[in-house]
Amino acid sequence: MAHHIEHAVYNRLTERLNRFPQGAPPSKLLAKILQMLMSNREAELVSLLPIKPFTAQQAERAWGLSEKETRRILDTLAKRAVLVDIYQEEEIQYVLPPPMAGFFEFSLMRVRQDIDQKVLSELFYHYLNVEEDFVRELFTQGETQLGRVFVHEPAIPVEQSVHVLDYERATEVIETASHMGISLCYCRHKMDHMGNACDRPMDICMTFNTSAASLIRHGHARQVDVSEGKELLKQAYEKNLVQFGENVRQKVNFICNCCGCCCEAMLAAKRFANLYPVHTTNFIPQIQNYGCNGCGKCVNVCPVEAMSLVSANDPHKPKRRLSRLSEDLCLGCGLCVRACPEKAVTLKPRKKRVITPINSAHRSVVMAIERGKLQHLIFDNRVLWSHRALAALFGVIFTLPPIKQVLANKQLQSRYLEAILAKM
Repeated sequence: MAHHIEHAVYNRLTERLNRFPQGAPPSKLLAKILQMLMSNREAELVSLLPIKPFTAQQAERAWGLSEKETRRILDTLAKRAVLVDIYQEEEIQYVLPPPMAGFFEFSLMRVRQDIDQKVLSELFYHYLNVEEDFVRELFTQGETQLGRVFVHEPAIPVEQSVHVLDYERATEVIETASHMGISLCYCRHKMDHMGNACDRPMDICMTFNTSAASLIRHGHARQVDVSEGKELLKQAYEKNLVQFGENVRQKVNFICNCCGCCCEAMLAAKRFANLYPVHTTNFIPQIQNYGCNGCGKCVNVCPVEAMSLVSANDPHKPKRRLSRLSEDLCLGCGLCVRACPEKAVTLKPRKKRVITPINSAHRSVVMAIERGKLQHLIFDNRVLWSHRALAALFGVIFTLPPIKQVLANKQLQSRYLEAILAKM
């Protein structure tokens, strides 16, 4: 009986996680991961938390606990980076981050003794890389994705630099962040426990602003200044790492320095290329055939296998090869420009600019609309029966075809629903 009760608790937590625009498909592996990261009681309490940021007072009402006990639990979860605590002027707000980018990564962004990180890494690997449902849902549902690629700034030609907006530059994120923290790379740390890590730098995962402040405060990240941040970015450039960060223009919370062999975003970009799992930069490589000597260095450095070598069809040199770009696969990172010894690869602007959400709230709403989960953002208090009922009702309506949405609106006679549908 106790086993069934415990199973039900983690099912409720999974249901809570799936109210995020990016979900976490239930599975036995997910349940095992959650059991390692949270106790049975913690899972029960976390399942009652809102999606949007909340105060200790709101958690106290949701949990029915004393103020002292509520704050103790919230602080404990924040210290383990299950929650992120945000210090405002006169109060602390808390937020449960999604599994990714969120508490999955945080659990491996430093060496810890309170959990078996090898076992956890093995669970993550099989849940993300073998079962595949989680990664598919995370990276391929809807048009608006969690992350975007930053252009390799040293590869930008002088004449094109005016076309690069501030939010497209990793250096701008570093220079303007209120806080910057450095942690272990979750992906390479995980692969290290699996015995498959590459030799790229491990201590180079970048967090910024409110997320960095919380991770630094609880020892999950090391605080660095702008100078050291830029030096680490330079190191990432030299090691041919791709900057993959939060898909927003303002207050970017993370930039990962990714390799093509370990990092989840790059692996997803290769596995689900036709579904466009990662937002590209606004640039695309251009190859000058007359300058290409077919050395293949651009092919070797490309993290998503967008470059290949093909026959030059030269009757005088039948073995000659040329580089070819698959534009549909290309992230526009610009690593190939740096790798080319003949300077035969340059970056040019894409014909159509990539749209980047303004901030995390904007992105969350757009992602929720695209994935049929807007009702969870609107009716966020799961303690109230009315919120649960309305969320279920609106969830059905939001997935109807447009004509049926109109009919449903007429039947409900709801001005509120009409306004929401008009915005959609």
